[in-house]
Amino acid sequence: MRSRREVDVPGLVEQARAGSPRALGRLITLVENADPALREVMAALAPHAGRARIVGLTGSPGVGKSTSTGMLVSALRRRGQRVGVLAVDPSSPFSGGALLGDRIRLTEHALDPGVYIRSMASRGHLGGLAWSTPQALRVMDAAGCDVVLVETVGVGQSEVEVASLADTTVVLLAPGMGDGVQAAKAGILEVGDVFVVNKADRDGADATVRELRHMISLGDRTEPHLWRPPVLRTVADRGEGVDGVMEALDAHWEWLQGHGELDHRRRTRAAREVEAIALADLRRRMGDLRGEGVLHDVVAEVLAGELDPYAAADRVVDRLTG
Repeated sequence: MRSRREVDVPGLVEQARAGSPRALGRLITLVENADPALREVMAALAPHAGRARIVGLTGSPGVGKSTSTGMLVSALRRRGQRVGVLAVDPSSPFSGGALLGDRIRLTEHALDPGVYIRSMASRGHLGGLAWSTPQALRVMDAAGCDVVLVETVGVGQSEVEVASLADTTVVLLAPGMGDGVQAAKAGILEVGDVFVVNKADRDGADATVRELRHMISLGDRTEPHLWRPPVLRTVADRGEGVDGVMEALDAHWEWLQGHGELDHRRRTRAAREVEAIALADLRRRMGDLRGEGVLHDVVAEVLAGELDPYAAADRVVDRLTG
């Protein structure tokens, strides 16, 4: 497929790095649509990426993720930092697009040139993220965002993928939405770097904090050099507790740098991104083989007992890589 119109990639990259929200939005759209110009885009962005702090926010629906995101954006802007927000929303059952929850709740930052907010549809992708999230993050990073906040669809046993993309993962909970045992079952105790009990003015907040601290203490975090996730309280719609969260984020950033964990996490992230792109290319080639009838012929030989499945797979791989 060819692009419907020619894309001036160098011009778009230059404009995005100069702060143009239109150019940044166009680049992310190219990512979402897997545009033929995407390879050129990524090549142009590569020298400028790797500078932004990536903070992931996850939690069950209703805990106040969007409000907490807005609270953090305000705090970061007071520091003079350029902020990107990537909100991965559930897909609309009608249009397939994002439901735009964050754009509704972050209206106070809508006209701020130092803030770029983008909603992306998960499009049924498990893990709480859209398949194109890593490349969209790379675009925001290379465009000059100092911090990128990634807010996921929700949290559950299959929705902790944000931890593989973030330098720091913030897990949000609220009183009355499940105890520490439920958090452990969901797998979020293992991925959270900072835990925040939002809506802390409600009954049960103290009990939720105690349960979380107890559950975290049961983990293997007794060695002096390991990071011990703090459990904090906030009332995000009033901005209460934001200073404590910012201090925790800064402390974790210093720990990441001081213990080599930042480099490890980013190497792991890049490896997964490269693997995902390679696998997507292999799936496309598999589709081509299927269309050519090659796979059909190999399967026929397996069914006839003329070829075992391993030898058949070797033949397919040889055809893909030959």
